[in-house]
Amino acid sequence: MRVHIATDHAGIELSQYLVEHLAADGYQMIDHGPEVYDAVDDYPAFCIHAAQAVMEDRANGLDSLGIVLGGSGNGEQMAANKVRGVRAALAWNISTAQLAREHNNAQVVALGGRQHSPEEGLEIVRAFLSTEFPGDDRHVRRINQIEEFESTGDVSGHLSHVTARPYGDAEAGA
Repeated sequence: MRVHIATDHAGIELSQYLVEHLAADGYQMIDHGPEVYDAVDDYPAFCIHAAQAVMEDRANGLDSLGIVLGGSGNGEQMAANKVRGVRAALAWNISTAQLAREHNNAQVVALGGRQHSPEEGLEIVRAFLSTEFPGDDRHVRRINQIEEFESTGDVSGHLSHVTARPYGDAEAGA
């Protein structure tokens, strides 16, 4: 499996640790940067390029997933999710990493380099990479709704008729 990885300065140590250990596990690691520590770097380009590479690989029939890292992983997840078709999930433990794959068929996992020890981060990523998407009907249906909205701006399916309701007393301006 090919694994694309990107980070910002806050995740660079975890990134280097993951590249070394995952390569030893047999994964083909593609590092999208940065190459050196820079405390004022901008993570969006690194993470977007990694997510784009995952989608390109998958479009070409290659088995590929991605990892994006930062201090918390939040911004990096948001950047990766801007790539059309990407479902990037923030994982903070083994269970959330596995559920991201099992329920959402996430192709990219985000982690916070300041939130986990290198060993813990490695175990979370290994759980993500080794978990398959079983393709249960309910999960496929929900993913299809997300993809429909992404491409058309509309969502159909179960409960799509539910409209927004005002909070409080709308006439009183509350």
